[in-house]
Amino acid sequence: MNIFSLTQEIAIDLGTANTIIICDGKIVVDEPSVVAIRKSDDKMIAVGKKASPMQDRGESKIYTVRPLRKGVIADYKACEMMIRGLINLIPQRRHFLNPAIRMVVCVPSGATDAEIRIINDSCTQAGARELYLIYEPMAAALGMGFDIEGPEGCMVVDIGGGTTEIAVMALGSLVVNKSIPIAGDALNQDIVQYMHSGHGMRISEPTAERIKKQVGSALVELDNPPEDMVVVGPNKTNDLPLHVPVSYQEIAHCLDKNISNIETAIMQALGDTPSELYADIVERGIFLTGGGALLHGLAERLTNKTTITFHVADDPLHSVANGTGIALKNLKNLSFLIDGIR
Repeated sequence: MNIFSLTQEIAIDLGTANTIIICDGKIVVDEPSVVAIRKSDDKMIAVGKKASPMQDRGESKIYTVRPLRKGVIADYKACEMMIRGLINLIPQRRHFLNPAIRMVVCVPSGATDAEIRIINDSCTQAGARELYLIYEPMAAALGMGFDIEGPEGCMVVDIGGGTTEIAVMALGSLVVNKSIPIAGDALNQDIVQYMHSGHGMRISEPTAERIKKQVGSALVELDNPPEDMVVVGPNKTNDLPLHVPVSYQEIAHCLDKNISNIETAIMQALGDTPSELYADIVERGIFLTGGGALLHGLAERLTNKTTITFHVADDPLHSVANGTGIALKNLKNLSFLIDGIR
């Protein structure tokens, strides 16, 4: 940002699990999408990494909120506080000059007009004076280096925290678009329920997330399997401590139903794809991104299901954010950006 500029330009990947902010072409904020709020006056006391450890701690004077659920804003006021708090973490933020903010923010491809208005309003209240929106699959494709305004078809499956976005793109438009509320959070809930029923243990969602990252799998047979993970938690009946080793095969079984649902949505999207673009996709393959792309064996399972090669993005956690940053640099040249406030 030019030191004499009165406008600060930022790109935001507003995610259910994490929010990433790009400024001056670099990721400057990468924080959990959570805020901690004081009960006595409803004031935010922490955001992101400082607020995350406060979840599920039983603190009587504060409560934590994840403002986004299933990819959209579930708590408008908390989201406004979170966006404002995270913007204030930008190292280049010049508080004393209080520059106007030009934002590009990504939104789920299945967001309704009402949900887009809520995102618009939250960003406005958080300080945006000029706002553009980009659909997440388009941002992901940009972040992976694709020319989505060209005629060749490109298919992206973005498995985030709240939604899985499945899209076929060509000529700067979403030719096929499916957004389903099955993604990282749903897989975490599968693990919570399995540990409760299968091992008689109560665990929190953050613990389920750690299990998923360490031993989560889409296949019961892996060439390079992760070691078992020992999970510590209370017995569901008597609250005595349990130490349970958990294998990737167990987690593969408990995640199978929702992964099958993602497979079904992908097959439906392929069935809706025009034949010329379908041929492009068979030749290029399908590209996996988002945190869910890191699940052990997922690309292999989807390749076996569709017989089309699935490729995991080089940087799946940041593809959408990087693409949103590219859109910020090319506001005048990208026809598919959605105008927010002007």
